[in-house]
Amino acid sequence: MDTLIFLLPFAMFVAAFAALLRGFPVAFTLAGVGLAFALIGLAMGLFDPFHLRAFPQRIYGNIMEMDKAILVAVPLFVFMGVMLEKSRIAEQLLDAMGSLFGTLRGGLGISVVIVGALLAASTGIVGATVVTMGLLSLPTMLKRGYSPALASGSIAAAGTLGQIIPPSIVLVLLGDQLSSAYAEAQRAQGIFSPDIVSVGDLFAGALVPGLLLVAVYVLYQIGVAILRPTASPAIPKEEMHADWGKLLNALIPPLILIIAVLGSILGGLATPTEAAGVGALGAILLAGYRNSGASTNPVFGKSLVLVSALALFALLLSPLLFDLRAGATTLQTGMAYALSIIAALGVLMACIRLFRTGVLDAVMRSTAQISAMVFVILIGASLFALVFRELGGDDTVRTALESAPGGATGALIVVMIVMFLLGFFLDFIEITFVVVPIVAPVLFMMGVDPVWLGVMMALNLQTSFLTPPFGFALFYLRGVAPPEVSSAAIYRGAAPFVIIQLLMIAMVAALPWLATALPGLLYD
Repeated sequence: MDTLIFLLPFAMFVAAFAALLRGFPVAFTLAGVGLAFALIGLAMGLFDPFHLRAFPQRIYGNIMEMDKAILVAVPLFVFMGVMLEKSRIAEQLLDAMGSLFGTLRGGLGISVVIVGALLAASTGIVGATVVTMGLLSLPTMLKRGYSPALASGSIAAAGTLGQIIPPSIVLVLLGDQLSSAYAEAQRAQGIFSPDIVSVGDLFAGALVPGLLLVAVYVLYQIGVAILRPTASPAIPKEEMHADWGKLLNALIPPLILIIAVLGSILGGLATPTEAAGVGALGAILLAGYRNSGASTNPVFGKSLVLVSALALFALLLSPLLFDLRAGATTLQTGMAYALSIIAALGVLMACIRLFRTGVLDAVMRSTAQISAMVFVILIGASLFALVFRELGGDDTVRTALESAPGGATGALIVVMIVMFLLGFFLDFIEITFVVVPIVAPVLFMMGVDPVWLGVMMALNLQTSFLTPPFGFALFYLRGVAPPEVSSAAIYRGAAPFVIIQLLMIAMVAALPWLATALPGLLYD
């Protein structure tokens, strides 16, 4: 009987895993398995039904209380990403970068990596990035004589950079879960005024590893161009020339938006949720500027949107000059109000232009669908985790990790291996909501740094998008790839990038300061 009680939490994972492999919806699978094992625990006298009665209020409290306001950033960042996808920013960046690097051997591959990094910092949506670049770049790369494996692997890997380069949805969700786990671990140690780990900390911690990963991807493209020149040939110079006006027009607007969003977070001017709101408004203005909306006076509309974007940027910079909360003069307050009115008028004009072209409807629909999916999975995972803990799962996991050879290092290696294997079959959202709340408190009580752990987990989750047979980035690319590109070629192309990802995880594990130095410099 004692053995059955000990194994009951593990049976929950086995049952959930089996149901997921049968194709049942994730959120309802987690909630259904949780309810089923709650009934089993109730029959065995191991589960108090009071927890189920209090569960709705617990969910409402977790989402609505102030320390969970960070979850509001999820739909805002999703909206920002989808809006930028619809504004054809990827197409313009790929054309501009292709004209700049295309005449070099491996130039198109380098262009794909750089554009993937820029889209990661501005959209952060892996599926949209991979599909967009697959539709635009893959036919061109194949036409220019690129190896199908190299071309498809480069696009799939570049698309996953949105998982690690901030602002990233996975970092927002990880930050929320790690913050709760860190507070729980400190309370268990008798620390009732706990330190916090914020999403801003994770953004700062992931920035250096993310940029290093981009650099290694570029070095890989250069290495392939040197060792296998037939796999990544250059485009003849007479067929392509760099148009600097086109390049700057494609590059400067998203760079300004990236600086406004990420800079305001890292500089302490705004919380991630506030910065996400700024990013959503900036994406509306950028998309509205590039969509005429069948306006009778498109020049006026574009001018108003441009002026509004400048007003919004000036509002972001105003806290550096004076504090509007107290002690501001009438002139300063009046300037702030005037800038706000100009920005609001521009956003209204941009929304009208986007509504006329049907872009606004599509963006709102996609944002609602993705956000609803995230929060429904959160509710299902919360119920699963609640039952798991009440059945003694926390003690079981703690015993298993503490008995791992090597102490905290051995326990961390075990967790990372488990997350990597789960990434073959599960989405990053499911792993974040189910696995992280269970293992993170144990690791924190063993002395693991929360920012370092968050960056390691984010890199691991990013790798799951590339690992065959169920890597989601590979599925996205398979759906838009030409018939002559086989699934085997896509898998072969992704394999070197998976190895690069694993090497990057090992590098961050061996050199924790890669993840902790920048947050310490900015916030300590």
